[in-house]
Amino acid sequence: MAEVEETLKRLQSQKGVQGIIVVNTEGIPIKSTMDNSTTTQYANLMHNFILKARSTVREIDPQNDLTFLQIRSKKNEIMVAPDKDYFLIVIQNPTDEMNLTEELQMEKGKQT
Repeated sequence: MAEVEETLKRLQSQKGVQGIIVVNTEGIPIKSTMDNSTTTQYANLMHNFILKARSTVREIDPQNDLTFLQIRSKKNEIMVAPDKDYFLIVIQNPTDEMNLTEELQMEKGKQT
């Protein structure tokens, strides 16, 4: 668990990161740096979106799986690293120039 805490601290310290949410496979937030209302909103909406995206990827190619999802709007950039037991959701300000996407993908690679 200490490794998870260290990873979350490192991600949260990145410039522009507004929040981090860890959601289990049922869509229930198990860890968050955001308030309860915002956490619940993101967890519910992103859980449904991730399930649909994963299903779409598998429909296109049954041998494939969703490994990373990035959504960018004018106000936020939402990055999701799904795993078999949880989803890691990071919300950041898209105007801050950084390469958090690569760091998230590297973290995902360490756990597989």
